[in-house]
Amino acid sequence: MPSWNDLLNELKAKGSTQDVVRREYVAKMQKVTGRNVILYYSGWLQKPGAPGTQVNDADKNGFMTVIHGLDRAKGLDLILHTPGGETAATESIVDYLRAMFGKDIRAFVPQLAMSAGTMIACAAKEIIMGKHSSLGPIDPQLRGMPAHGIVEEFNRAHAEIKADQSRAYVWQPILAKYTPALIGECEKAIQWSTEMTKDWLLTGMLDGEVNADMKADTIITELADHALLSPV
Repeated sequence: MPSWNDLLNELKAKGSTQDVVRREYVAKMQKVTGRNVILYYSGWLQKPGAPGTQVNDADKNGFMTVIHGLDRAKGLDLILHTPGGETAATESIVDYLRAMFGKDIRAFVPQLAMSAGTMIACAAKEIIMGKHSSLGPIDPQLRGMPAHGIVEEFNRAHAEIKADQSRAYVWQPILAKYTPALIGECEKAIQWSTEMTKDWLLTGMLDGEVNADMKADTIITELADHALLSPV
């Protein structure tokens, strides 16, 4: 695998657009594995917060376009680089990919697959990562905000105000941005995403494993823990 600097030098030498070189390497990977290869990524690191960089319903149309005409018997190698996105869109994409390739899906994470990206990876039969690769945390997004972060902030505010009423003045402008039903929505989204990911683990890479349910719970707990400082 060439380094990023090697790729930049290759782009400069060829005088071509990045897509030409990208296609060459995808073709090389397909030749080695003999499997279908799809690159699912966005430029979210270069353009943080830019529209269209997160997992959304429109992405399913892209998958339908590239999968049309593929030999599905060859399975799928899915290269993931994403900050995550909408939970409903993630469920729809995974359901579609499994409808097309069954359980014969491998996830490759060359650098980062966060939140919904981690969920998609967990739906595969195998995850291939480098020493520098990272997964997690699983954190559904609501209105562009992380559900876990909202709940944690609300719980912290509740604890501090309960211990010292004067803290209410500090937290008031922060909590004012939350609508009354938002906390409940966040809790439901967290439960939905974890249950969904566990089901994908049990019907995918853990299918037939001894103590599969316990293993799935352990994986979910680790991937949903925001306190972890090291990559998973």
